[in-house]
Amino acid sequence: MYIYVNGRVMKQEEAMISPFDHGFLYGLGVFETFRVYDGHLFLFDDHYLRLMESLKQLNIEWSVTKDEAKRIVMQLLEKNNIQNAYVRFNVSAGIGEVGLQVDAYQQPTTIVFMKPLASATAEVYEKEGVILQTRRNTPEGPSRLKSHHYLNSVLGKREVGSDMSKEGIFLTEEGFVAEGVVSNVFFVKDLVVYTPSLQTGILNGITRKFVMRLCELGQVQVQEGLFTKEELLQADEIFVTNSIQEIVPVVEIDNKRFVGKDGEVTKRLIHDYQRYRTSLVSRYDVKEGR
Repeated sequence: MYIYVNGRVMKQEEAMISPFDHGFLYGLGVFETFRVYDGHLFLFDDHYLRLMESLKQLNIEWSVTKDEAKRIVMQLLEKNNIQNAYVRFNVSAGIGEVGLQVDAYQQPTTIVFMKPLASATAEVYEKEGVILQTRRNTPEGPSRLKSHHYLNSVLGKREVGSDMSKEGIFLTEEGFVAEGVVSNVFFVKDLVVYTPSLQTGILNGITRKFVMRLCELGQVQVQEGLFTKEELLQADEIFVTNSIQEIVPVVEIDNKRFVGKDGEVTKRLIHDYQRYRTSLVSRYDVKEGR
């Protein structure tokens, strides 16, 4: 596969970064993953905005405009001869002296790579949820970034194992439902959708926000809050979301079965999501009914 590194497109085997990149030395970097459906960069505006906001928090000055970022993706799609893809934009602080730096990073490292995915279908996959013993750590700053600091998620994934049909679900130290290892969590009770509050320290996922907009548009009530494991297990429906796997119904947690993809609200949201995924929209467009 061909990837993009700091202005150049090259074979992935040729890519290198400096050992003095502070993304490598100190974990100073963030990334975004999103899907391309038949050449459409789905929710790209939202991902780009979050990337820029995250880089600002890390004091990394990144000069790539949204249009330039899109052109990079389109260039890689053409070079790799694919139309449906997983894409990862990765921006780290760049080369610096050994030691912690307080000044702004002005020459960050930009890496973009992708891998082919199958064309989008109406098929829906289901997962088993596993309540983790590993607790969700608190963000290292004012909010959780999609950053290189991934040890907590790695430990959670190790606890679940390599079975892709299972998703680990973190609780906070206080015992509140937080998020999945690679997903945000939703549950439905009496046709009301519930999702953990950002107070729990979760990532404010792009797909999470998009699903909440779909609920608004469909006049489905959404409540964010602090919810216990017991409240989660009393749900009528449970699903998890992320940008690559979309909306994934959960069929079992702690030996309790749930309706999965046959849930009334879950089924409706999946239908709406699939209707929008080949459109060049953002969550703001959906809110306005466009």
